[in-house]
Amino acid sequence: MKEISIKDIEGINIGQVENSEGGTGCTVVICKDGMRAGLDIRGGGPASRESQLLNPLMAAQSIHGILLAGGSAFGLEAATGVMNYLEEHDIGLDVGVTKVPLIAQADLFDLMVGDKHARPDVKMGYEAAKAAMENPNYKDGNYGAGCGATIGKIAGGKTCMKSGIGSYAIQVGELKIGAIVAVNALGDIYDHKSGKMIAGLLSEDHKSLRSTTEVMASSIDVVDNRFVSNTTLAILVTNAKFEKSQLCKIAGMGHDGYARSIRPVHTSYDGDSIYAASVGEVKADQEVVGTLGADVIAEAIKRAVYSAKGAYGLPALCDLELGG
Repeated sequence: MKEISIKDIEGINIGQVENSEGGTGCTVVICKDGMRAGLDIRGGGPASRESQLLNPLMAAQSIHGILLAGGSAFGLEAATGVMNYLEEHDIGLDVGVTKVPLIAQADLFDLMVGDKHARPDVKMGYEAAKAAMENPNYKDGNYGAGCGATIGKIAGGKTCMKSGIGSYAIQVGELKIGAIVAVNALGDIYDHKSGKMIAGLLSEDHKSLRSTTEVMASSIDVVDNRFVSNTTLAILVTNAKFEKSQLCKIAGMGHDGYARSIRPVHTSYDGDSIYAASVGEVKADQEVVGTLGADVIAEAIKRAVYSAKGAYGLPALCDLELGG
């Protein structure tokens, strides 16, 4: 088993666009020939588009892109921009009079940073698709859907930290599997190997970390409206051949990676979602791929935190030197 770049997985193109001043952006993974895909949503507050298309009972057996974006539900129009670009380039489901690109999308909440009126729109989606197909530009950090991502928000904006988007991929023989994760969690981030908390809820003086779980457990009183709007989003991609039902299961197994790295996770205040996409013909065991998928997701979460830079008055891990 060796580490590779997420860009080494053949059959996909990845593009990113961000509004750094506004604090939002888009990351799109496009497969012009179509990719089989599944989805598993565990958080209680998702903002998504075409999710039902990935239900194994639905007729469509493949889609052409998966878009991660900011802007909460406002940003869902960005998929139209991706569709417009792909239609112009004759990519999509042939319906006779044109080709209809099938694009699944999930958004995270980043309206609390930058400009609350800055949201991914049709133009940004178009530019992200153009970047993917003409000049693939994926990078970890404050880019694309990770531009406005934050973590550790249980006590409000003054003690949360800046996060970002991260990736990690491996190869085992012919099998390649990788993940892209935009980390925008209510909870804290842990190193999945050592179990050490590395980022999240800051102390009042910003000199140390506090456990979100411990803060929550300090009172069992019902809170009707927490200062939270979060969602961690992932795309798991493999060159192994699987169908939609299998990919839904693999996406579900991928949530183990969330659980190892984010605490708490899958709350009603998160919209935690994982897409799993098959873009190749390699024969591989479903349970092996699902297990490795959880591993690469956990590592991608860690990479997102380590690659983030401080922004919008919020420190990142690199600014505070809190992590090992």
